[in-house]
Amino acid sequence: MDKPCISIHQVGKQFATRSQTIEALHNVDLDIRPNEFVTFVGASGCGKSTLLRILAGLETHSSGELLLHDQPIDGPGVDRAMVFQHYSLYPWLTVMQNIKFCRQLKVISDGVHSQADVETASGRADALLNLMGLAPFADAYPSQLSGGMQQRVAIARALMPRPDILLMDEPFGALDAQTREVMHDLIRHVHRLEKTTIVFVTHDVEEAIYLGSRIVLMAPRPGRIDTLYNVPLPEARHQDMKLESAFIELKRQILARIRETSGVQTDLDQLAKLTQGASV
Repeated sequence: MDKPCISIHQVGKQFATRSQTIEALHNVDLDIRPNEFVTFVGASGCGKSTLLRILAGLETHSSGELLLHDQPIDGPGVDRAMVFQHYSLYPWLTVMQNIKFCRQLKVISDGVHSQADVETASGRADALLNLMGLAPFADAYPSQLSGGMQQRVAIARALMPRPDILLMDEPFGALDAQTREVMHDLIRHVHRLEKTTIVFVTHDVEEAIYLGSRIVLMAPRPGRIDTLYNVPLPEARHQDMKLESAFIELKRQILARIRETSGVQTDLDQLAKLTQGASV
């Protein structure tokens, strides 16, 4: 088995308010292998996005240890890229300029660059434009694009520096169902070609199953890993697989467990008791 590229050991996170300390994460343990596509699901408040932000270096953990290639994660780095639900594109830049933006920042910070560097960066940007189906829109501005197209630009920008890890926080949550299916197939295609490790947070169980090779179900109060599921689907996937019995059964198991861990089923049972015998 491959050595983990991400190792999470006993990680905890507390937030202090004026009146109390909230435990957002409790003793999270997980190893993620190189080129793995791991999806996180769970009820709201279970710490999925908090853990993702800690992996990105945008938040600090309160206890435990996070390692990336055996080195502690203590801040953002070019080895990781993050894609958010909101596209966060620069409206005054074209599609191509948005994709190249991180490269321009590197040139500014380094102070020097060679012609070979420029040509390599341009070739990479052109390749990503084609991969994302954005070549005809290279000179367009974000306001001229649909939501799905804007998210393609955001993903291409994140991939520009060839990160080892791609962190995705509900990136397709704002898209309509048809566009979301297209993006699902696109990101799986990107994963095969780029061989990037992807950590993907979602509330959509179908999305988690279709995309992931492994699913991490988190439970709330405090946020913790409840169950790990291996996805019984081949690497080459198509949308009709969502109708197969193995897919449907796994979805049923995960949804049932989410209801149990979030207390939703208990609330429904109590509501049913309260309404029994009530007049309509």
